[in-house]
Amino acid sequence: MSRNDAAPGTVTAPSGRIRRLLSLLYVQCLIGVLAGAAVGWLWPSFGADLKPLGDGFIALVRMMIAPVIFCTVVHGIASMGNARAVGRVSLKALIYFEVLTTVAMVIGLVVVNLVKPGSGLHVDPSTLSTEGLPPEATQSHESVSAFVLSIIPDTLPSALTGHEILPVLLISVLFGFGLNAAGEAGAGISQGVEKLSKVLFTLIRWVMRLAPIGAFGSMAFTIGSYGLDTLRHLSLLVGSFWLTALFFVLVVLGTVMRINGLRLLPFLRYIKEELLIVLGTSSSEPVLPRMMAKLQHAGASKPVVGITLPAGYSFNLDGTAIYLTMGSVFLAQALGIDLSLTQQLSMLAVMLLTSKGAAGVTGSGFIALAATLSAVPHVPVAALALIFGIDRFMSEARALTSVVGNGVATLAVAKWEGQLDEDRARAVLRGEIPYTSAADTDRTHKPQGDPKSQAGPAPGVKLEETEAADPKSAAGSDRDPVPTAG
Repeated sequence: MSRNDAAPGTVTAPSGRIRRLLSLLYVQCLIGVLAGAAVGWLWPSFGADLKPLGDGFIALVRMMIAPVIFCTVVHGIASMGNARAVGRVSLKALIYFEVLTTVAMVIGLVVVNLVKPGSGLHVDPSTLSTEGLPPEATQSHESVSAFVLSIIPDTLPSALTGHEILPVLLISVLFGFGLNAAGEAGAGISQGVEKLSKVLFTLIRWVMRLAPIGAFGSMAFTIGSYGLDTLRHLSLLVGSFWLTALFFVLVVLGTVMRINGLRLLPFLRYIKEELLIVLGTSSSEPVLPRMMAKLQHAGASKPVVGITLPAGYSFNLDGTAIYLTMGSVFLAQALGIDLSLTQQLSMLAVMLLTSKGAAGVTGSGFIALAATLSAVPHVPVAALALIFGIDRFMSEARALTSVVGNGVATLAVAKWEGQLDEDRARAVLRGEIPYTSAADTDRTHKPQGDPKSQAGPAPGVKLEETEAADPKSAAGSDRDPVPTAG
């Protein structure tokens, strides 16, 4: 029976529409997350064995992060040609990070004191042990001076081969200034760096096609290893933490977007693929290169994106900030330790330091909490054993909150610097200028909205031909032209 001969009353979806839907990365990631959760629940041991799928995907992206940041920052600073402007961007970003991190911690502190998720557990501290905790949670943690010195790499190439973002930022800024000072010789190298960045982003797009497999493996491991039963005992903590993170995103970050003339929900739709990848892998690191590309596509200048977004991965972990205050006070409540307001505020001051420098990888928030407890005498580090089993279920919320927070921060700093094309940003968030990867150049993406405001290629002319002819097209520049009324 053909589609036209279907029985009356039945609805048949066009196969072409289904294929187009399944070709979308965020749909593939959603399927991977759901399938991974099902496998981990039905076959726990098999699901736990799928961990290498997620680890392999994260490793593939991580190996690209340092060179992508280097190329983006170096070319951005070299094209900006103003050291004072770079310093101004960095200062505004750091001030924003500190204010928003403090707000996030205060919100977490208020919620955990109102909900009191740890009250009534009556855990005996003598029964707790650090056995079974990660080694990083029990070892001594570096001082502030050691943290600052760790930003300086042993050699210039070693920063690109490590896993820390701040050393890469340092050498990128220095190298960018060096190209400016070198004059004509620096201009030639800057053009080479720009071309290299386009190659790297092409590789990133290829790697991101494996995101559904990575999300499947990571989610299967999480459910298979820790199970859903652990959530029953500490569901109040997990639930209140997720709701607090959601409140912070919708209210606080939504307000920041409104102040800057943009809206949060369209931005969340714009980065939905990245959010699903973060949800599946429980890490914000794999989406850093794509977030840089998408924020530039949305109208933020390359220098602002290159400086603000990578720095935010170390200095603006809003989700981790909420987790630190809620986790530490929860443990005190569970042990029956009554923390005064002064003690809680002193812990918050310590957290403002321990929350910095943690990369957006799975488990970094747990290690930051261990560093906080080891720096203050109020709660024993061994109490971490109470939440170790459910930490993975809160890791997703930490990563999601931090990714959205850093994206909003980049747009805000770009707006304050006059480096944000606001008309373009609104058009992109409305879906009028869709973000299209080079892997999809064989498809024609027709923008939605008012047809009078769109200028597409002439009939019979391929998209590749129009891009080659117009150097301002999507393939030929960092930004697409903003649609204008025709």
